[in-house]
Amino acid sequence: MQSKQPEATVLTSRSPGRGVRLLLLPGLAWLVLFFLIPLGLLVVYSFGSVNPLTFLVDFGWTTENYVRLADPLYLKAIGRSLALTITATVGCALLGFPVAYMISNARRRIQTILLVAVIVPFWTSFVVRTYAISGLMSHEGLITRFLRLVGILGPQQDLLYTSWAVMFGLVYTYLPLMILPIYVALERIDKSYVEASLDLGLRPVKVLWRVVIPLAKPGIAAGAVLVGIPAAGEYVIPAILGGDKTLMMGNVVADQFLKTADYPFGSAVAVALMSLMVAVLFGARFRVLGLRRPPS
Repeated sequence: MQSKQPEATVLTSRSPGRGVRLLLLPGLAWLVLFFLIPLGLLVVYSFGSVNPLTFLVDFGWTTENYVRLADPLYLKAIGRSLALTITATVGCALLGFPVAYMISNARRRIQTILLVAVIVPFWTSFVVRTYAISGLMSHEGLITRFLRLVGILGPQQDLLYTSWAVMFGLVYTYLPLMILPIYVALERIDKSYVEASLDLGLRPVKVLWRVVIPLAKPGIAAGAVLVGIPAAGEYVIPAILGGDKTLMMGNVVADQFLKTADYPFGSAVAVALMSLMVAVLFGARFRVLGLRRPPS
């Protein structure tokens, strides 16, 4: 009897592991089929070239597509994308932190109402919301008229189809993605830390800077990633609010695939943009959050 008991224990301990692996198979199959394989094709296409006679893709494994990224035209688009992304991310952090802080300090019922108000814009189509913003920033839109009234814009100046319009659209669209993770981080802060800091004589402003913000750093970093990654490859907002005057990298990639049919160069631009975003993601993980590997 004693010799059979360990065998039964081993069988029962192994069965949940097998069940978990079986449950992972559909998700892994979906990931491989719709993510890894298309990503691999994108990388393969980025090293190809378009035959000028047949307009077919020749896979000669050339790096010419990546060399073309050094062209001033594309460097300008890359610089504009980075500048708008950084500005929009900082703007979302500056606007989102006070909102998240207010929600975290509100009563439970009020918190629920405020959180629903933050999430409600996602219930409307993204394209519809972007066109609604374009109406507000048109020549006779409310935002444009207000900026003229306060003297920021001249009588004949328009806000639409400018970099400022694109930045405003990015901040408006991705602001909830900054508020929610900061709110979660603030909710996890032990209120006794704040009370102890006040009891020790710190002013509320110093408590905010020295206690609350450092403890909310993981939420700020997560919000920066959630805003910065999609904003860098944004296509709809620059196309609607920027027109042909404010092109970002997402517009460059779309033009190469849809207008010029230069799939290899479009793939190279997409791979370069994705590599940049992965580098930023790892930088946020290991530097901003301080999640470095322990020394061996």
